[in-house]
Amino acid sequence: MYAIVEIAGQQFKVAKDQKVFVHRLEGKEGDSVSFDKVLLTADGDNVTVGAPAIEGALVGAKINRHLKGDKVIVFKKKRRKGYRVKNGHRQSLTEIVIEGIDLKGGKKATSAKKEEPKKEEAKKETKKQEPKKSDNKSEDLSKHTVVELKEMAKEKGIEGYSSMKKAELIAALS
Repeated sequence: MYAIVEIAGQQFKVAKDQKVFVHRLEGKEGDSVSFDKVLLTADGDNVTVGAPAIEGALVGAKINRHLKGDKVIVFKKKRRKGYRVKNGHRQSLTEIVIEGIDLKGGKKATSAKKEEPKKEEAKKETKKQEPKKSDNKSEDLSKHTVVELKEMAKEKGIEGYSSMKKAELIAALS
């Protein structure tokens, strides 16, 4: 069994008894920590996917030690300008050991074909809602296609945004 979990802003694929180096975590060596942002779990053919995280799923871990990573040299130079800067960096890391993956209340992943009807039903529901009618006597333009709307605008002499603003000013003055 493995899980994809987000720890300190990064995603890791973890399994039981695995050692993982993550960005520095709060806590002392020997403390137990748990991560609730489990994005996916898999046990053979059983795959559980979260949206975005699986509710009730936890990954338990134990802090093994705190350490620093290898030194990285950052060298900046601009030629013919006399500009040279050399810096080093060592990332603070925490080594953790995954103690277990606990999956409570997670829903099993469904195929994409089963999810599509739900989306279509939601779209139908939004289309059923009638648009708010304004007090203006103008025509409801939502019935027309984009091509029809462009043709209507050309008939009225509107070819761009600036001419549309002019048309609004003329209509407001008259």
